[in-house]
Amino acid sequence: MWKYLKRVLIGKPLKTNDTGSQSLNIFKALALLSSDALSSVAYGTEMITTALLAGGAAALWFQLPIAALVLVLLGAIALSYVMIIHAYPSGGGAYAVASQNWGHWVGLVAGGSLLVDYMLTVAVSAASATDAISSAIPEVHHFALFLSVVIVILLMLMNLRGLRESANFLMVPVYFFILAMFVMLAVGFVRLGLGQIVYHAPTLAEKISPTMSVGFLLFMKAFSSGSSSLTGVEAISNSVPNFNKPKEHNAAKTLIILVAILGLFFGSITFFSFFLGIVPNGQTTVMAQIADAIFGRNGIGFYIFQLATALILTVAANTGFSAFPMLAFNMANDKFMPHLFKDKGDRLGYSNGIVSLSVGAIVLLLVFKGRVEALIPLYAVGVFVPFTLSQSGMIIHWWRQRGSYWVFKAFVNFVGAMISFVLVISMFGLHFAGVWPYLILMPVLLRFFHGVHYHYVSIAKQLKLTPAKARVHRHDYDGAMVIVFMGNVTRVTVSAMDYARSIGDEVIGMHVSFDTNIKKERETAKEFEKYFPGIRYVDIHSSYRSVIQPSREFIDSMSKQATKRNWSLTIMVPQFVPKHWWQNAMHNQTAFRLRNAFISRDDITISSYYYHLRD
Repeated sequence: MWKYLKRVLIGKPLKTNDTGSQSLNIFKALALLSSDALSSVAYGTEMITTALLAGGAAALWFQLPIAALVLVLLGAIALSYVMIIHAYPSGGGAYAVASQNWGHWVGLVAGGSLLVDYMLTVAVSAASATDAISSAIPEVHHFALFLSVVIVILLMLMNLRGLRESANFLMVPVYFFILAMFVMLAVGFVRLGLGQIVYHAPTLAEKISPTMSVGFLLFMKAFSSGSSSLTGVEAISNSVPNFNKPKEHNAAKTLIILVAILGLFFGSITFFSFFLGIVPNGQTTVMAQIADAIFGRNGIGFYIFQLATALILTVAANTGFSAFPMLAFNMANDKFMPHLFKDKGDRLGYSNGIVSLSVGAIVLLLVFKGRVEALIPLYAVGVFVPFTLSQSGMIIHWWRQRGSYWVFKAFVNFVGAMISFVLVISMFGLHFAGVWPYLILMPVLLRFFHGVHYHYVSIAKQLKLTPAKARVHRHDYDGAMVIVFMGNVTRVTVSAMDYARSIGDEVIGMHVSFDTNIKKERETAKEFEKYFPGIRYVDIHSSYRSVIQPSREFIDSMSKQATKRNWSLTIMVPQFVPKHWWQNAMHNQTAFRLRNAFISRDDITISSYYYHLRD
């Protein structure tokens, strides 16, 4: 039943040789990896204007220089990540750059920040989509958190079906939004040229507030808020291995296309927001007010644009589903994440990464109760810390490598690094109430990464075989002792004893008895002697109904004897296996507890003997 359900939800397994068929061309990659960045256009300008309103409505003029500064940062980041794609084509993005140029501690800060940020991407997107749904259908407002979780699960299932199918699905909402934005901006600029849209900002500003008091802190607060529009740009550099060959060329081209579209949209939306004198009102978004002014509230264009905006917000989470598994794979390759993140699922995707991302996003939704405004500050700082580390790391990279135009390249990275660093400082200084969890979460993640790394390094050191170690650890035993745990004498016991005699020079049947029924225990001993004459039978009495402790004491004494005789000691635990898996719940787990009690011992070997029931 489970296999059938899995096939319906995820699809039939793909062969390993089909990996190439899951690679992405530029058209599909743009749909798969741009949704997060493009969706930020819907709220980037609004966050700038909302912050500036603290200085009076006349302060909204500053959204133009702030937007220009954001576009400068976008350009620097874009050039930097194009360089990163060519310099580090295996993926990893900021993690790879920071690790190789600053060292693994700094690289882990970048990697950990991005892992959490991708979870926040999914959580923010799901919560935003739920807000859009509840705005249209107020009756579902009480189920908003539940709906957010359902959206995450649906996106998880879609991504488990593989890259190609995810991209095919996402092409509709992503390109629908791009087309709708181009149409709205084209109509807006044409109407502006014809004089049908007039300049409203001064009049509206004067009506609201004739004063203007914008300080540096307010400017930086608005700039740091608006820079959230740059989230998602780094995802392409983490996903280079998913592209068609030549991978670096196609990834770089996709990034350039994305940045060009994002820059055009963000700059144009900010311009119209200022020109039309639009002010956030808590009921209608800035984007909706611009669409209203261009198309008219009753025009079909307005409703089509609103639908496109809602769709892009809904699927924005998918960027995280594409980038998180690749980043986790690269960190697992370096032994800083569990190796299960290197395993590919039935559809040739890193399914463990996809599922882990979904679980993390759901936890964040539950912790922050699905509130977008509570998630976004942490979301932004999780992006700009890796931005700062990767771009400053690239300066070191160019200094070491030199090559053509390396001074110009380093300068571009320097500009991006400085602006990103200022934004990080601003985030902690001006939005501390929203970003303080980062200061707790990052040390915990770093401890986790190093714990994983130490574990793998320690195992490799212990397991590595050299000729010298092979000679030292070689052990030729003079004999073999096998102790068979047993309850009643059954077919399972008979089969297990037969097998034990085939591998052991001395076989012992061990039974633990309680006070409750002495007569039955004596009958068990007689039955054992009847079926296994000449084999030693040991009945250990337990006054406290414990099987583990008396067994451990007996095994300790037999281990000493085996060591003196230079014999190996094997503990065999027989167990019958029901025909149906669910029937296991109707039987006690003594066999499991016995195996678990001795699993840490290095002086004995634990063997399981399974007897399969047919009916």
